[in-house]
Formats: sequence, structure tokens, C-alpha cells
Amino acid sequence: MLADLLDASHLMPIELLPAKASACARAAAFHHVLIYLADLQRDTLCLLPGDEAAGHADEPVLQVEGTVAGRAFQHGGVLPAGPPGGDTSEWWVPLLDGTERIGLLRVSTGRDDAGTRADMEALAALVSLIVVGKRTTSDALARLVRARPMSVAAEMQWNLLPPRTYADGRVAISAALEPAYDISGDVFEYAIDGPLVHLTILDAMGHDTAAGLSGALALGACRNARRQGAGLLAKADAVEAALLEQYDHRRYVTGVLATLDTRTGGLRWVNRGHHPPIVIRDNRHTTHLSCPPAHPMGTSLGLPGTVCEEHLQPGDRVVLYTDGITEARRSGGREFGLDRFTDFLIRHHADGLPVPETLRRLIHAVLEYHDGDLQDDATVLICEWIGPDMEPARTAADLTGLHPSRRHPADHEFD
Repeated sequence: MLADLLDASHLMPIELLPAKASACARAAAFHHVLIYLADLQRDTLCLLPGDEAAGHADEPVLQVEGTVAGRAFQHGGVLPAGPPGGDTSEWWVPLLDGTERIGLLRVSTGRDDAGTRADMEALAALVSLIVVGKRTTSDALARLVRARPMSVAAEMQWNLLPPRTYADGRVAISAALEPAYDISGDVFEYAIDGPLVHLTILDAMGHDTAAGLSGALALGACRNARRQGAGLLAKADAVEAALLEQYDHRRYVTGVLATLDTRTGGLRWVNRGHHPPIVIRDNRHTTHLSCPPAHPMGTSLGLPGTVCEEHLQPGDRVVLYTDGITEARRSGGREFGLDRFTDFLIRHHADGLPVPETLRRLIHAVLEYHDGDLQDDATVLICEWIGPDMEPARTAADLTGLHPSRRHPADHEFD
């Protein structure tokens, strides 16, 4: 099954994937396979069309909220897609790019044993890799996961950003941002560099295409400097130099640039006119990390930059955010606020939800608080330092909703 699908994938357009996946899956006694991909806002699951899909799918679009499919997507577990009994059973199997949730596989099979689960999850893993590998060259995939037209600025930003979730044995990282179809000036980034984890959040002035351009320029300058070995202060200076050269003081960008040393829990950061980071400890206490801010990048006001340091404990979560999160406001009402923001993160973490699902619900809460129409970009990036060891990665799996059988190949019992 896997060898045939992998071999076919090299010269296969995405439109043939549903039929080819089903054909190859018959080698593992699967009757047919349907591929559902999550939309940009993680509200719906959209069927990837194909000849095989047309004859078996009852619903081309499924809601995440209030459905069994949605529960499998939210929590990362394999769940039955239909009532038990009969000669055929169907299952929802999460599609993951690493720990980034991209959708679900619906698998129909006459088998119901431990080996079946292992085969379904192996197939889902390969289908995920194929989808992600073809995503950058497929307009069909881009249209499928969009519920409405996207602004030019948002088109640029989404193609710059890393996956919204990453984890290994040392850290679990997740991010979210809205308005998904109209983002402009906000960007986030994380990058793994041996034992170091680089964390960046940037907020460009304005909410238009020009903000998107300056945000993209700032991120490009930051990456370029970092990959040439620049430290935190030098990275911020490189961003400022690029903005001044291009805009001559007409555009500026605020931000926090941070580096976490996973060997020690040492967090170092520079604040360039931005909201300070938050640390959540023991899922109870929050600390707002103070650091003398330098001027926003692109203004050349001459305020000296300062590298500040904090020593984290295992389990501490570092939270970076933009003002669109805390300043979301109902008409005539109060701001969403920092206290409501941190309380939301603490309560939902206590409920045992994976971090990506917590952030999905947070963004929905912010949108609802703002009557569904944000006036500014709202971005949040969370990084939990688990500890110095790459293995075992059980805590990282729990934080990101990775199902137990994916963590322990020898354990394939059904839920």
C-alpha cells in the first residue's frame, strides 16, 4: 500500500490523490479512502474531490464543531465514523504534518483489529506528506481550504509563515492569527537551530497592503540576519536598516525577538516597542516579563536595545502576542483584555485540550467578542519548554494532541 502510493506520488497531480490512495489502500483490505482537509480557520473539513470521492461521500463539507469528525480533528484521536456492526466499519483518522493538523482520512474497512489501526495511521501519514508536498504548487488545494476571497496582504503573509504547530521532546509551539482572510501586518516565526529555539512576533504599522509589505520585509530581514549568525540586537538592527532603506521613516514595525536555550531553559529577548512576553507557570501564575523597550524598528529614534534574560522552569509557557488579541472590543464594551486572555489559556489548558485546539478556541472567542469583525490583526504564539531532552517526547505529544499509538508503535489498541 505505502510503497505503491509513494511511487505514484512523484508524478501525480493532487486531483488524482483520492482515487490513487483508495486503489493502493486495497492492498491493506481498505475498501475506500476519503480525504478531508481543514479550512484556513479550522472551522470546516472539506472533501478533496476526485473520482473515488464522488461515489462515497455523503457530505463534501463537515463542521468541526458538534461532529464526530470534528472531535477527531480537535483531539487528534482515531474515532469511528459510523455505527458499529456489519461487515464494514469506517474510521476518522487525523492527517498530520508533524504535529500540524491538516485534516482527516475517512477509511472504510472490513477489519477491526490492532493491525488495522497501524495501517490506517501509516496511510494517513503518507497522505499528509503528499498533500503538504503539493500544497505550494496547487491552486486547487488553495481554493479548497478557503471559505471566501483573500486580500493581497493575507496572500503574502500566509506564504511566509511556518506551520502553526511544532513539537519535539524539548518544546511544543503553537500559533494562531486572525482575521485569516485579511491579515496584513502581523507575522510570527519560530525556528529550530540545534538546541536553540528562535521565537519572533512582529506587528507592522497599519492594516493594509503596505503593512503586509513592511511585515514581510521585516521578517525577511530578520531571517536573513539570523541565518548569518546575528544575535538578538543585530537581528533587530537588520530589520530597522531594511525598513529605513525601503521606507525612510514612513513605516515601522514593533516586535519581540527571543531565543530559548532548551539545554538550560534560558530565555533571552529584545523588545522593540512591543507588548512584553508573558510566562505562565504551573498553569496558575502569570508573569509579565519586563525589559526596557527600544524604539519600534524603522523609526531610528536612538533608544538603546537591551537583551533581557529569564530562567524558565520545565513546563513554563512563553506567550507572545499582538495588541489585536487584548484590544478586541465589543461595540461600546470593554476590551478583551490581558486578564481575560491569560485566564482563557490557563482554563483551557487545565481542561486537557491540545494547545492548537486551545488557540483555535481562543481566536474564536476573540472574534466573537469583537462581533466577528476584527479591526486589527490578532496573533498569539505559545512556546512551552518541556525540558532539555529530545526523548522521550510523550509530553510534547500530549500537548499537541498526538494520539498515543503514534507515539508508541507497539501499542495499537483501539479507544
